[in-house]
Amino acid sequence: MITTADRLKTVEEYYFSKKLREVRGLVAEGKPIINMGIGSPDLAPSQTVIDAIKQAVTDVGAHQYQSYQGLPELREAIANFYELKYSVSLNPVNEILPLMGSKEGIMHISMAFLNEGDEVLIPNPGYPTYSSVTKLVGAVTREYQLEDKNNWFPDLEALEKDNLSKVKLMWTGYPHMPTGATASTQQLGQLVNFAKRHDIILVNDNPYSFVLNESPTSMLSINGSKDNVLELNSLSKTFNMAGWRVGMVMGNADLINAILKVKSNMDSGMFYGIQKGAIEALNSGDKWFQNLNEIYKTRRNLMFQLADKLNCTYDNNAVGMFVWAKLPEGALSSEEFVNEVLYDKNIFIAPGTIFGNKGEGYIRFSLCVKEEKIKEAITRF
Repeated sequence: MITTADRLKTVEEYYFSKKLREVRGLVAEGKPIINMGIGSPDLAPSQTVIDAIKQAVTDVGAHQYQSYQGLPELREAIANFYELKYSVSLNPVNEILPLMGSKEGIMHISMAFLNEGDEVLIPNPGYPTYSSVTKLVGAVTREYQLEDKNNWFPDLEALEKDNLSKVKLMWTGYPHMPTGATASTQQLGQLVNFAKRHDIILVNDNPYSFVLNESPTSMLSINGSKDNVLELNSLSKTFNMAGWRVGMVMGNADLINAILKVKSNMDSGMFYGIQKGAIEALNSGDKWFQNLNEIYKTRRNLMFQLADKLNCTYDNNAVGMFVWAKLPEGALSSEEFVNEVLYDKNIFIAPGTIFGNKGEGYIRFSLCVKEEKIKEAITRF
């Protein structure tokens, strides 16, 4: 009998992988499903980005294997973007590593730094991939609790009362997913100093900083953060390039080189044309961000109306491309509520529990839904 690896016993199939099969089945039955569950941008990249990739496919060498470190001009574009948008100075030679989406970076970072038995601090609620990858590499998950009353920021004093001697890595990200909470520069500094005191590599996941956010911030802007901070970023949400799989990780040369050792054994470089499109995107002017946010602002206002219909409460000041909403007191559990809405109103919303048990009592709406579909959802109630 062929058996699977023991590591597969530590994880379940990704929630959206399973649930979207169910949703597709309902669509196949003719149900008029409106999908508000997943954050996959429905808008296109700019025409200049599309033109750049079209032109690039005819370049000499475009179809050969590419450098594991990406094109030098792509790393230069990332460095310029970080300098312009975050006031962060990066050496494009050895402090930037392009990735095929930041999700692969979570695996590469974990493989580069975690041994079996090492502990990892993971936000609850938070991105479920942090936990699954930690388990797949044989490390130990240690959740730190985030709560609405603290604006979804960790209680670092409480954390320091515990034994942190085995903690090697800490995942964080502001604007926070799924809640949309932001952290001040002072709070980011507290996180950096906490990690330094305990010799922890702090990984900041930062893909939502330009969506409905007037103050984009990088943790690498904190003085001295390069000593122990890595930052992941992505073009998926900022430039509507989710399917292109373009991300990057930044940090000091030693940390980046360790990740490169893993990455260079896992792939053969990003497609040349996609890198050229990414360069064009990173050179976008302010008008791009303004236009994108106008669309998301309109959608968010409509989504607030839908949340009101469901008697949910929410934070008007949250940012990012989701609306994190609290169910009314005495309501069904998050998953029961979502299933009832799915089968009664043909609307799919993400339950808060997929992001951790601190997400119980919450649901998450994605703004990757056209205005007319949100309006239609409102009329169904």
